[in-house]
Amino acid sequence: MGAVDLYRTVKKVVPSLQLLLISSMASDDPEGMIYYEKMREYVANDPDVHILTDFMGVRDLEVNAFQRLTDVGIHMATKEGFGLVISEMLWKKVPVVARPVGGVKLQVLDGITGFLAWNLDELSKRVVELLSNSEMRELMGSNGRAHVLKNFTITKHAIRYLRIFGELARVRE
Repeated sequence: MGAVDLYRTVKKVVPSLQLLLISSMASDDPEGMIYYEKMREYVANDPDVHILTDFMGVRDLEVNAFQRLTDVGIHMATKEGFGLVISEMLWKKVPVVARPVGGVKLQVLDGITGFLAWNLDELSKRVVELLSNSEMRELMGSNGRAHVLKNFTITKHAIRYLRIFGELARVRE
């Protein structure tokens, strides 16, 4: 429930804050539905927390629109490989505040494309900082898009693979 706890801490400083949680529910993940129900109970009385899922009709188009309207993205996972949603947010020029785990550290460059921190107080401070400084938000957003373009597009991956294949071919000669 880390995202909600972060939201509640920041809302004390930014009373107009809203939290939007968007999720795709995998049909083969029974724990997902249990977590969803727990989350609904956890935020039940807060009119500024919105939980949207694919079984409510939220699809890629809506997710794209919501991401583009977001001021700050948060990613609260304590374990993560390469969280694609982070690159999606950065591509849309949304700075991300996240925990420094796994592939997150490849995407969120601390102080450049967003902020990395472990504890709730530091994460909250960084979200407030971004919400109160539009110039910083815009700069980090632009940096985020440039970082994704330079490192994580399909074209960049194809070029890397071609280089590897070329090196392997030279080794065999």
